[in-house]
Amino acid sequence: MCFVVKESRIKGICGIRCILGNEVQTVTTGVKGPRSCWYDEGYYQGGKFQFETEVPDAYNMVPPKVKCLTRIWHPNITETGEICLSLLREHSIDGTGWAPTRTLKDVVWGLNSLFTDLLNFDDPLNIEAAEHHLRDKEDFRNKVEDYIKRYAR
Repeated sequence: MCFVVKESRIKGICGIRCILGNEVQTVTTGVKGPRSCWYDEGYYQGGKFQFETEVPDAYNMVPPKVKCLTRIWHPNITETGEICLSLLREHSIDGTGWAPTRTLKDVVWGLNSLFTDLLNFDDPLNIEAAEHHLRDKEDFRNKVEDYIKRYAR
């Protein structure tokens, strides 16, 4: 049996709903693509993207597991929902991985950043999307817009 613990918004970008289950807490997060994004590409404007975060019993010594529930064409998110975000890594060479001092709010901000300043074509998880962008930026934009219309409204 699950129930809603808290719903809130973080500066108009995210809606958060925390649902408690038996062994883990599940957090469903909605991130809207920025409408007037300072990032010069702004591919994800107007999209609404849902993420599911499983918070293990050992939290905050280990990071939560996050999956994108909305199908998306993105270099750092696979079409099956896997996410490349350094703060979700338990061990990270660059020192930006998970630390016990991090919170779920940091995770939400990190997810939002995947649509702005952390959008990374140079170290992609979805290699096909990154190569698509490299080959033809306009066609990449069209595919992103098509995915937003079909899956992220």
